[in-house]
Amino acid sequence: MMNKIMKYLFGVLVGVLLGSVCQAKDYPYRWVFVSKSLRADSDVAAIKTIVRTASEHGLNGLVLSAGLDKLDLQRKDYFARLQQVKKICSEHNVEIIPLIFSAGYGGSVISHDRNLAAGIPVKDALFVVENGKAHLVPDPPVEIANGGFEQYNENRVSGYRFHDKPGVVSFVDKEVFKSGKVSLRFESFGKYEHGHARVMQEIKVKPYRCYRLSCWVRTEKLEPRGSLRMLALSLDGRSLAPWDPSVPATTDWRKIVMGFNSLDNDRVMVYVGVWGGKSGRYWVDDFKVEEVGLLNVLRRPGTPVTVRSEKTQVVYEEGKDYAAVKDEKLTFRFDHEPPVLEIPPASRIKDSERLRVSYYHGTAINRGQVSICMSEPKVYEIWEEQTKLIHKHLAPNKYLLSMDEVRAGGACRACKERKITMGRMLGDCITKQVKMIREVNPDAEVLVWSDMLDPNHNAHDNYYLVDGDFAGSWKHVPKDLVIVCWYHKKRSESLGFFSSLGFRTMAGAYYDGDTLENPADWLEVLDKTPKAVGIMYTTWQNKYELLGPFGDLVTKKVDE
Repeated sequence: MMNKIMKYLFGVLVGVLLGSVCQAKDYPYRWVFVSKSLRADSDVAAIKTIVRTASEHGLNGLVLSAGLDKLDLQRKDYFARLQQVKKICSEHNVEIIPLIFSAGYGGSVISHDRNLAAGIPVKDALFVVENGKAHLVPDPPVEIANGGFEQYNENRVSGYRFHDKPGVVSFVDKEVFKSGKVSLRFESFGKYEHGHARVMQEIKVKPYRCYRLSCWVRTEKLEPRGSLRMLALSLDGRSLAPWDPSVPATTDWRKIVMGFNSLDNDRVMVYVGVWGGKSGRYWVDDFKVEEVGLLNVLRRPGTPVTVRSEKTQVVYEEGKDYAAVKDEKLTFRFDHEPPVLEIPPASRIKDSERLRVSYYHGTAINRGQVSICMSEPKVYEIWEEQTKLIHKHLAPNKYLLSMDEVRAGGACRACKERKITMGRMLGDCITKQVKMIREVNPDAEVLVWSDMLDPNHNAHDNYYLVDGDFAGSWKHVPKDLVIVCWYHKKRSESLGFFSSLGFRTMAGAYYDGDTLENPADWLEVLDKTPKAVGIMYTTWQNKYELLGPFGDLVTKKVDE
């Protein structure tokens, strides 16, 4: 507790000292970021405190993330709270800037229609018919060698490309195990620079197939929380679907599960382990992989299902030769069973027939992020309706487009038929969003997160599960956008890049540090950037202790 207090006091001191330095520019946009669901009165009370502090220290804008792009799904009490927030901001002369329209974190669109998730192709998975049902048959069979770690020599287990520091960090444990006679235990990893405690095996797969990884883990005082992950990588290091299973710091044996698509790879590296571990220990056992079919299958115009005979190549008809295909759960996770392909009695499909099934599935990565398809017309219909409702309830003059970290897309038929680059597709999506906003308010100013438009950040190829290249995306968006840069390490390059193209810019600063060094760094570069218009206190952890000193730092005093 004392350590936290000292850090806070140090941050305040830094803010005061930095705030006393003469600032070169007067930035008109001095904002604070707030994310609240407005499902409880406590959210309004918290916002009131934040707005009062912001106003007292020279800030004049509130970027509000509050489910504002799914207003048609909100309850009546939500709107009452939204009006209270609007009144609070008005009384303190703080402008509300709604954060809306994310394609990367597609929860608002998904809440309207889960099938609008970005689709990843599965090609020609093998199904075999038996007693009126077609079941997936692994083609070819795939497995984790020595998944129970039962074959070993002292503390080195066989069959794996590596496990970190055998006998130092990783140990064969003959006393604690889930099944068999041993497990693999990791400890003391915090003593080493990277804190790694991982086990990895390279396995053979079939391109464009869907696989499920699973293992059992046990933890004991593992820190930091969230450091234990599963992932699959291509041999050149491309991430095929990182997954944070949110394992508690201490827990008895529990099964963790993730899925991945092999994409164009015939070999992949599969991991379970800790990255950046500090302390504690964990055990892993029963590491498995299996091919799965029709799990999280998407059903929309751009994601068709095709079932054909392997022998005759006849393409069968859904609803006649096989029952309609649907994953009733469609959670984008891989811890449930897929739907069965039902074959009705009048079908042309015969018992024992081998079928090749192609389809598209959705997936969640990291802690549940699901990206949506930017090519399906229904997405824009949903957004258009939300734009009208936002204008009705808030009538804002500024909007921030939440178009960051678009980590899947470009692979479904809806995208492929457009025959354009992902950069162009992203630019087209943003342009349509701006048009919707200006149809309800022609004078509205629109801002957007920078990363997917920035070659110094995420505007490139081989980006997570994206099929295509985001390079050039910046060429296809309106020139009057304000670009909100947030990559601290590349702040000079990013601000310079957008400024050179004639865009106005501002900085998404702070990001939950214990001092104000981050925004001070941003100000130093902003002061040298033509057309820089502002800076924002950006927190994802609801850390507002330094909001007042931040306001003092970024607000030019009248007597200077």
